[in-house]
Amino acid sequence: MSTKEAVRRFRKHALDEKDHSDVVRVGLKDALWSDLYHHALTANWFSFTLWAVVFYIAVNLFFALLYAMVPDQVSAPHPPSLPDLFFFSVQTLSTVGYGVMAPSGPVANTIVSLEVLMGMMINALATGAVFARIARPRARIIFSNKAVISDENGVPALCIRIANCRRSVILSLDVEVALSRLTVTHDGHLERQFEPLLLVQAHVPVLRFAFVLAHVITEASPLHKHTIRELDAEEGEIIVTVTGTDEAMGQTVFSRTSYAFDRVMNNHRFVDIVHSHPGGGISVDYSRFHDIETHAPKAGATKEPVHPA
Repeated sequence: MSTKEAVRRFRKHALDEKDHSDVVRVGLKDALWSDLYHHALTANWFSFTLWAVVFYIAVNLFFALLYAMVPDQVSAPHPPSLPDLFFFSVQTLSTVGYGVMAPSGPVANTIVSLEVLMGMMINALATGAVFARIARPRARIIFSNKAVISDENGVPALCIRIANCRRSVILSLDVEVALSRLTVTHDGHLERQFEPLLLVQAHVPVLRFAFVLAHVITEASPLHKHTIRELDAEEGEIIVTVTGTDEAMGQTVFSRTSYAFDRVMNNHRFVDIVHSHPGGGISVDYSRFHDIETHAPKAGATKEPVHPA
């Protein structure tokens, strides 16, 4: 099988997408109940809220049906209907108890006791899940929407700009950049290969605002061996992962993105966004964070390794 034929069987998956529901996992069961906490954290807010409401209604409807089996043991101003018993269950589950309806028999009191116990556990679990979703550490790091290959000093370099959007700094930032390619082995099997792209500075002690990651494309670089056409045929992507510690929270934060080669611009560079004032202050123009400008290579410079041919 040729690379071109193999690639036709696969869709391109951008790693910066958070939803991977388009990936079909054959032969692997989704362990919903044994991994419920993970599902509660990774579901989007609409799904999380929808399932929480459905579960809440189902639990109260279940107990309303139990109360309906002994309607004479639930005191009320008038014979309780199913909606009355449903809202009685809501009040019991939340331990509100307005006093209009109350259990008056041993069976109803037993059901109420079980519901109150379940209500305390459900409230605790729901509070923990909502808090965990809100308090989950996230790095508010933005990546430039394009990567550029510039030739500042006669040597081509792949550059990617990142920035910290919070006022608190990120400490001990570690960055890893890799070239991902979908290749076909000699026996016809598809294989995803990852080749590291060494950075000029892969460790940033403090990220206050913006920083440019640079990979010099020397003869030893994986980018030196391939043309853009070859990388496109192999679904080539540049994958960037970032790990650091948020100074304010003291927690490890992560972020990632990827660049297909239609987002890699040759002979371009990022415009300056950091400016100093005469008084000593510094301003960062985030409105121009993604802006790039053409930058022709110097006369006599070597031909760029990553070229469109």
